Amino acid sequence: MKPQEIRAKIESLDAIPAISPVVRRLLLTVERPTASYTELGEIISKDQAITAKLLRMVNSPIYGFPGRISSVSQALILLGLHVVKGILLGLSVVEIMEKTMMGLWEHSLFTAIAAKTIAIKKGVPEPEEVMTSALLHDIGKVALKINFPAEYDQALSLADSRDLLIRKAEDDIFGLNHSTAGGWLARQWNFPVTLAEPIAYHHKPALTQYAPQQTAIVHVADLLVRARGFGFGGDRLVPPVEPRVWESLRLSEEDIREILDLLEDAAHSVEAITL
Repeated sequence: MKPQEIRAKIESLDAIPAISPVVRRLLLTVERPTASYTELGEIISKDQAITAKLLRMVNSPIYGFPGRISSVSQALILLGLHVVKGILLGLSVVEIMEKTMMGLWEHSLFTAIAAKTIAIKKGVPEPEEVMTSALLHDIGKVALKINFPAEYDQALSLADSRDLLIRKAEDDIFGLNHSTAGGWLARQWNFPVTLAEPIAYHHKPALTQYAPQQTAIVHVADLLVRARGFGFGGDRLVPPVEPRVWESLRLSEEDIREILDLLEDAAHSVEAITL
């Protein structure tokens, strides 16, 4: 199987069939320069189930607007189109995430919480955007599993039997890993580089060109959540932090303790979100 064949399949609109028709229409509509927040809000609001999930998510303590957002249009104004689009994509694939890998959605949620916390500490202008890229950082695992189920099961078995990082096992089976696949999807979905690069390079943050701080944050958040053991990302290993990334973020021991304490507190909020 050649990388270009894998890419063609993953970049097709049906790469993740679990995405709802409403979100598919949203992805197509936002490509039009004339699309307004009113029009986009009306598209989302036509699906009552996904609207309820979106409002439940953005009003949870996880996003920091508890009980303050009452409509889709308000969510679009406060959070921005790309954040709402990312949340909707995440919510669309919750079930398939758990079928792909039990614990993957939980891992993604906690990584998002950690990333937002670090982003706020570092004064990033759009912490919710960083949070959304962290929420979707492992979306490539879903795309690979859905499109190549037998091969992905091989990768999971290989990671388990040889005690490998899941991305190393994916490289062995596919010649690429979930970061690359996720980057393809992010670009196909017309995400800005500040969202796409953290997804594509969260394991190799030195490769980022336009979003070094955001990518560094998702890289560290992912590793902190792995180290703490929230959810499951395909292996039980904790890869080392990139030294330059660690130096660039300048997180103190107190910062790390605060982040881990916040993750512990957030565990109750995550369990309370009924998706």
